[in-house]
Amino acid sequence: MKAIAFVDYENIWTSLLERGYELKPEQLVRFLHLYTERSNVELLAIYLYANFDREEFWRTQTTFEKTNVFTRHVFGKNNYASTELRRNAADLELMLEAQEILLTRASTFDVFLLLTGDGDFLSLLRKVRAWGKDVKVIGVSGSINHSLHPYSEEEDNLLQWILHEKKEVEYHPEGDLEQAIQILGTLQIRLPYVASTKARATLTEFLGCSTLQAKEFIRFALKEDILTEKEHADPNLKIGKTKIYLLNLKNLQVQKALGSLYEEVSQRQIKLISE
Repeated sequence: MKAIAFVDYENIWTSLLERGYELKPEQLVRFLHLYTERSNVELLAIYLYANFDREEFWRTQTTFEKTNVFTRHVFGKNNYASTELRRNAADLELMLEAQEILLTRASTFDVFLLLTGDGDFLSLLRKVRAWGKDVKVIGVSGSINHSLHPYSEEEDNLLQWILHEKKEVEYHPEGDLEQAIQILGTLQIRLPYVASTKARATLTEFLGCSTLQAKEFIRFALKEDILTEKEHADPNLKIGKTKIYLLNLKNLQVQKALGSLYEEVSQRQIKLISE
């Protein structure tokens, strides 16, 4: 028995995040290989669809490609016609490619795996079944549309699998405090202002932490009066304003961590606040 897998990545990732779990690319690939081994089928290929322009998915496309996943970048906005969202863009790309494979290479696989909870895929699943293929839907408990339940089994569930996975080591933001202050201080020197999204992305990159951990650090820093946040006007943005972070230069921990950077950060903040 041979299988191919199609992954509606944003649907799966968001469904897990809503339950407090950030799915890593390595986890998803490991799950699929373990699932197919347990089911005694050979996994031929994984096709994964997502808008990799999203901050949360930064660099994940490369990680997936290194694990032999065929990624399909589905951009979220129509940059040629307008700035409106492309509704169901990933769904349409997935369905088109799945049907192309069904029509041109149907003899190469026996089992069709679909990772999603989106009921819009029901017509595709019926078509695949009509061609005599086994269909399995793998989703997240509580996020699988009722129309997909006939194709989904309770034990074939990403959330249940993750709950049994080794839990991520508990994160202690105070351990990253000095380095994070230096990172944010350097950003304040280099950039006109440090937007919230830029702060999270940079902390994720240079601390080597997850997006959720970067957000946890920000919450910790705000609570401990290490960071302050304010609304900043920017006429270049569509909404005309954004949320920015400033280091609290009166905080002794901030002063100590910045060291020789303190004076330059201070001058930049004075200029920013006076604008």
